[in-house]
Amino acid sequence: MPFNRFNPPAKPITKTPGGLSAGIGGLIEAEKLLQVAFVLPAAVLVGWGAGWWLGHTLHQKWIEIAGVVFGCVSGLFYVIQMAVLAERDTSMGDEVGMGNEAGMGKEPGNGTGKETPNRKP
Repeated sequence: MPFNRFNPPAKPITKTPGGLSAGIGGLIEAEKLLQVAFVLPAAVLVGWGAGWWLGHTLHQKWIEIAGVVFGCVSGLFYVIQMAVLAERDTSMGDEVGMGNEAGMGKEPGNGTGKETPNRKP
């Protein structure tokens, strides 16, 4: 009698909502967040360079400082924007199936959980 080795069924590949596998999707998310670490210093450097050039051209020292401040503000704005978008993308899957009491067919506010038909406002 020949020996037949049991082969377990293959694990299904989990897909993210974008259609990519979970491993590739994680790498893409890491790349998006890694980009934040380079944006802030680059924005400050560009602001300083533009301020230095403008200050050197107009013979005004304070414009260089204003360029650095403008670079900091614009870099922070972009970093905050990326963080909010990343948080929205990661929490989007968590909210599936969650809702308020009105959306679940329960009367809001009384805490009894009495089922009522959904009413449109």
